Amino acid sequence: MVVPIYEFSCLSCRHTFDVFGGYASRDQRQVCPQCEGTDTKAMFSTFAVMGSGESSSTSSVGGCACGGSCSCSN
Repeated sequence: MVVPIYEFSCLSCRHTFDVFGGYASRDQRQVCPQCEGTDTKAMFSTFAVMGSGESSSTSSVGGCACGGSCSCSN
């Protein structure tokens, strides 16, 4: 079973923390483990997929619509 990890930010104390749960937990107010406040917001999170190729380095994708394969990135 795969359980998503959602990153939250406390708007009161600026602490960031992770919550393991289903998609519905992303829309619920979470309790900050640092200040116990409930003024929290889900943050935009990214993920990475790594293959089992010979290369051990990761590559970043440019910030343009073509995925960084043209001269419009950066």
